[in-house]
Amino acid sequence: MNSERSAPSVPSVPFFSLLYFPPMAIIEVKNLAKHYQVYRKNAGWLASVTGLFHREYNVVRAVKEVSFQIERGEMVAFLGPNGAGKTTTLKLLSGLIYPTSGTATVLGFVPWQRTNAYRKRFSLVMGQKNQLWWDLPAQESFILHREIYAIEAQAFQRRLDELTDLLDVRQLVNQPVRELSLGERMRMELIASLLHSPEVLLLDEPTIGLDVVSQRKVQGFLRHYQAEQQMTVLLTSHYMKDVEALCRRAIIINEGEIKHDGPLAEIVDRFSSVKQIHLQFADLEIPPDLERYGKVLEQLPPRVKLEVPRQEIPKVLAALLDRYNIEDVGVQERPLEDVIAELFAKKGEG
Repeated sequence: MNSERSAPSVPSVPFFSLLYFPPMAIIEVKNLAKHYQVYRKNAGWLASVTGLFHREYNVVRAVKEVSFQIERGEMVAFLGPNGAGKTTTLKLLSGLIYPTSGTATVLGFVPWQRTNAYRKRFSLVMGQKNQLWWDLPAQESFILHREIYAIEAQAFQRRLDELTDLLDVRQLVNQPVRELSLGERMRMELIASLLHSPEVLLLDEPTIGLDVVSQRKVQGFLRHYQAEQQMTVLLTSHYMKDVEALCRRAIIINEGEIKHDGPLAEIVDRFSSVKQIHLQFADLEIPPDLERYGKVLEQLPPRVKLEVPRQEIPKVLAALLDRYNIEDVGVQERPLEDVIAELFAKKGEG
C-alpha cells in the first residue's frame, strides 16, 4: 500500500475573477445642472399690461454642473444654505423633475425616466411635505402603501411591527394623523417611506421643527436602521447635531456648486483658520488686556474664551501661562455649525 499522500488539488480560478473590480457607486452624478426661467414682473399697471405681450425672464441656476458618487451603505450629509440647490438635487435624483443638462444614475437607473422598477427601490422623505392622509389614521396610509408597492401581507405586517416598535409609535397608528404631534407625524412618515424596504433613502430636513427629544429619537432610529440594513442615505439638514450624529462624510453645496466633498472631520480643518482657547484664571478677576492675545469671545469670571489663529496657538499659550496664574486651560476647534455658517456666508469662493 502506497503510504505517500497526494497533494490536495487546487481548484481552478477563472482568470477574470482575479481582476480587481472597484465597487460600483449606488448614486453617481456627473455635471448635473438645473436651470429655471423665472418671470420678471415690474411694478405698476402699465408693466402688467406690457407683460401680456412681452415677458422678460431671469435664469435661476439652481444646480450648476455638480458631480459626486455615493457607495452602497454610505450615509452622506448634503449641506448648504437655503437656495443652495440641495432640495433641487434630491428632486432630480428622485425623478420629480428633469435636469437641464448632465447625467445621474441611482441603482443603475436614470431617475427621471421614472420606471416602476426604480420607484420600488428608493424612497424620498421631505420634512416639509406630508405623504400621509391628514384626516385618516396612519394605518390606512400604510395599507395604501402596501397596495401600491405590492408588499406581501405577512412581510408588510412584520415590517410594520418592527418599525412601529423601533420608533415607539405602535399605540398611535390608529389615531388620525392631524391629531399627532409634529415629531410623531415625522416618525409615521419614516415608517411609510421604509415599508417597501428601499435600498436608497433621500432625506430632506427630516427633523425640521422637531423638539430635542423627537430629534434624538429620529437620529437614534436612523443610525440603528441604516447600520442594520446597510441602506444608502443622502441627508440634508440645517441641524448640525443631525449631521454629527449620523454622517462621516459631507458634501457642501453653495450657490449651486460643490464646495467640499470629503470627511466631515476635515471641514473644520479646511475652512476654519482659528481655534478657541478656554482659560480659567486662579483669581476671580479677569486681566483687562487679553485682546492682545486674540479675540475675546466670552467672559464669565473666572473663565474666558479666546479665538486665536491656528498657527499662533503655541506662542499665545506660552505667553498666557508665563504671565498669568491660570488654573485650567484647553484648546478646542470651533463648533462645526459656526464654521458651516461662515462658509455659507462666503459668496463666490471655492
